[in-house]
Amino acid sequence: MSTVNSVLGPMDTSDMGFTLSHEHVLITSAGIQATFPEFVPRDEAITEGIQIFKDARAGGLQTIFDLTTHDLGRDIKVVEAVSKGSGVNIIAATGTWRDIPRVFWTAEIDDIAALYVRELEEGIEGTGIRPGIIKVANDIGGVTPEGEIVLRAAARAHQKTGAPIYTHTWAPERVGDQQVKIFEDEGVDLNRVCVGHSNDTTDLDYLKGLLDKGVWIGMDRYHPIARPGVPDWKTRTETTKALIDAGYADRLMLGHDAQVRLLIASREAFTERMNQNPDKFLFISRNALPYLKEIGGTDANVHSIMVDNPRRYMEGAS
Repeated sequence: MSTVNSVLGPMDTSDMGFTLSHEHVLITSAGIQATFPEFVPRDEAITEGIQIFKDARAGGLQTIFDLTTHDLGRDIKVVEAVSKGSGVNIIAATGTWRDIPRVFWTAEIDDIAALYVRELEEGIEGTGIRPGIIKVANDIGGVTPEGEIVLRAAARAHQKTGAPIYTHTWAPERVGDQQVKIFEDEGVDLNRVCVGHSNDTTDLDYLKGLLDKGVWIGMDRYHPIARPGVPDWKTRTETTKALIDAGYADRLMLGHDAQVRLLIASREAFTERMNQNPDKFLFISRNALPYLKEIGGTDANVHSIMVDNPRRYMEGAS
């Protein structure tokens, strides 16, 4: 029997059930809650989050990975309240996203790794709430020098604690290859790594190459309206089906990269985006999975991707 740390405490991985692998409750910026608390709609995020996730729970959702790190304004008490009020299990993250603090740029890798380890072993900001995942990010332009420091720190924190690593990437530039190379250099077991946002591309050679290295991949950006330059949701689903057909159904995970509240976009832009997606965290369930089955996917494929794979990823199963 394996356990994973949720924001409500350790839970058996067998209780994870239907899982979305990359989501967010509240996104702001580091330090804003402490310095300018009136700027952050914490109460609204809790109220909305509870209702949205209650609805998602009624639609079959059981668990999400909330991959909000400190530089995305992670507010662990908000996440805890939403989980408690909605009944959805939430597994939180340590690590660092793209807004790498300037003080990390010249820091020792092991000193940063120790910060991630402290959160994994002792809890976040004195709450005792322990994350279950290490999140790191590199985007357009690839791995920067400061981005490499964070990747290596994540690798060392993983080796110390056994926590899995989940990455943000820019798949059109094959950034996952750069990340994997660094993890290999650090001696990371690639079976404990998920390369996220991999459905921003239809490059099957790239995706198969990652999978053949032994990582998991997150097909974890889904929205009704496609952003310019990246695939629409049906094309993303067709890419998933192509990987299933190629024999990789047991290495894929799905998510939306959706948020209850997002403050790093304008209020108007976020409201418009929310209005475009009335299904919210059920978009995959109501749209992508039915389409996957329409184009030849099976119930067994869906169960593998949405239930078995997230559990196996957290357990470290090969």
